[in-house]
Amino acid sequence: MLLQFSKDGIYCEQAGIYIDPWKPVDKAIITHAHSDHARWGSKSYLAHHDSKNILKYRLGEDINLETLDYNEAITINGVKISLHPAGHIVGSAQVRLEYQGEVWVASGDYKVMSDGITTPFEPVPCHHFITESTFGLPIYNFPEADTLNTDLKNWCLKNQIAGKSSVVIGYSLGKAQRILNSIHELNLPVILHGAIYNTNQALGLNNERYIRYAAGIKKTLNEPVIVVAPPSAIGSPWLRQFEPYELGVCSGWMQLRGARRRRNADMGFVMSDHADWNGLNEAVLATGAENIYVTHGYKSIYAKWLTEHYGLNAVAVDTLFEGETLEQQDVETTREEEASA
Repeated sequence: MLLQFSKDGIYCEQAGIYIDPWKPVDKAIITHAHSDHARWGSKSYLAHHDSKNILKYRLGEDINLETLDYNEAITINGVKISLHPAGHIVGSAQVRLEYQGEVWVASGDYKVMSDGITTPFEPVPCHHFITESTFGLPIYNFPEADTLNTDLKNWCLKNQIAGKSSVVIGYSLGKAQRILNSIHELNLPVILHGAIYNTNQALGLNNERYIRYAAGIKKTLNEPVIVVAPPSAIGSPWLRQFEPYELGVCSGWMQLRGARRRRNADMGFVMSDHADWNGLNEAVLATGAENIYVTHGYKSIYAKWLTEHYGLNAVAVDTLFEGETLEQQDVETTREEEASA
């Protein structure tokens, strides 16, 4: 097989290169900059051009990094390698590898629905397709971005009328940018947790519209505000300074009432950077691949579904990818915010 699932990651022996390795290797292709896919310590990295600055921010300015645009190809020892839009977050990519007529695609994490920010997912025809299954159950059906944006804006306005601030929780890379895109028309002060402010800077986004958090900032604003913060802020002393407030959590897991209760959220917004049930099926079928390798999520259940309902050769494989977990602490939490708590 052109790709193997080894102890260090997804490996292409012919090209001597790993895709999203979970241990340091000589050559790594990175699908996107989330910490479970982009790990420190490899000798060289290859990623999409839009991931350049955020990878350097997270892994170090001195990493040896080469970048490609979408659909731009390189060849390593006869293996043609190209990157294609995954729709997950800014700079996310599927990796296509072709050797002697055999085509594999490693999707990394992806979503099929357009979010208005990320380059939309494009199916890539192949013989072998590696898919995630973070939300690989029929109960997960996510709203369109326009519906979600309207709900989030209306909630913030309702809180303002009630004299309360709105604290909106989402991962610093991916969801935070979608949250800000949703509320950018509202005439309310927006305070960013330092981790989100720094991530925006690394992405090259304009932060002039927002207020970077500093100790005592709330006392200077005599009106309700919107606070955008990572999951690590939930339940922290840091949040108390914004009282009274309503807490809204943005996650695909908010589809389930129990997840919302566990996070003590006043409102749960079903926002995910992963494909829902329909999106997973749409993506897998669009590739035309007969051989499917299902990674993190409901992998055994989803592989069985693909085999029984579509007649595909689908198998579950073990990786160290985590997908979207509410329990995971946001890795970008800075020392400054921890000290101020």
